[in-house]
Amino acid sequence: MTDQEAIKEDKQEINKVFNKNVIIKGALWFALITVITIAGIFFYNNTGDTVKALQHISYKYIAICFVMLFVDLQLGSWRNHIYVRKLAPSVSHWVSFRANVANMFMGAVTPAHGGAGPAQIFVYTSNGVSFIDSFAISLINLGATLIFMPLAGFVAIMLMDTSSVSSFVPQMLKFGFTFFLLFLAAFILAFWKPLWVGMIIKKIANGLSKVFPKRKEKLSHWAEHSFASISKYQQTCSVIIRQHPFLFPLSLLITTLLYLNKYCLQWVILMGLGVNANLVQVIAFQVIIQFGIYFAPSPGGSGFAEVLISKLFGTIIPATLLPIFTLLQRSFLLFFPAMVGAYVVINLLRKQTLKKA
Repeated sequence: MTDQEAIKEDKQEINKVFNKNVIIKGALWFALITVITIAGIFFYNNTGDTVKALQHISYKYIAICFVMLFVDLQLGSWRNHIYVRKLAPSVSHWVSFRANVANMFMGAVTPAHGGAGPAQIFVYTSNGVSFIDSFAISLINLGATLIFMPLAGFVAIMLMDTSSVSSFVPQMLKFGFTFFLLFLAAFILAFWKPLWVGMIIKKIANGLSKVFPKRKEKLSHWAEHSFASISKYQQTCSVIIRQHPFLFPLSLLITTLLYLNKYCLQWVILMGLGVNANLVQVIAFQVIIQFGIYFAPSPGGSGFAEVLISKLFGTIIPATLLPIFTLLQRSFLLFFPAMVGAYVVINLLRKQTLKKA
């Protein structure tokens, strides 16, 4: 399989994900699971007292949360734009901003953030960035996240007080660490030794062909396509990193600031609710939540996120405030950015439909 054929197939796969029916279905499941879970937390924690507690919210802290939300969206866009400035100088930062919020929306409505990368790539390619460069930017920043998250997870486990958490939390941690370390190992191996990965994929395909002989042709095609894609994007990423060696460390720094801003936002919400919590403990809890739901099988980690919030923050927040905190936490970290991203995605789909017409 040639490089051009591999790229063509990758484009087709992205178009399958960035599809109106897939988005609507994912959004409905995301909304349904989220509403059911948050409603369950409200009823479990005495709804009447929770409604009364709303009167005591300090709105100056909520205003600070909106400022931190804006910082979050800007940092997310700059993490991509530092590469776009070098690879496609004519593309504005506004395009990177839209790519970032589209990424967040599609990550919210697809399991394990599966649609996030395709959405970002779609926005960039629609605005003049080549497909290979768009894919490479997405891969390099995925690498930065895969490096940061396990390190943050280890630090959080060492800092947090685990004496009062339920058994559900360790199970989610094991799940998170397993997937992060597997993806990180695959990413590093694919970057440094793409031929090894190609050989491993082909051996896996041959092994599966013996078990499923009717699928031999499809498995062989999958192996060839995967090998061609890995080789092509590894070469592109290597060239970008060699030509601009300071960008990846800068990406790691922006990734760290991006997530620290997200983690501190929870502490500001708690201040707004009148809860004086330990900042380090709050950050540790949020690291664990983010870490546990990143590869969760539900859209946007819905269900898993709300349960983790109630299990962890329930140890430091009064039961009457827990439903409000859960709703505010999910709103600032996901619902509000996803709403902005939904507007961008709907406009893109509308333009795509008009072009086809």
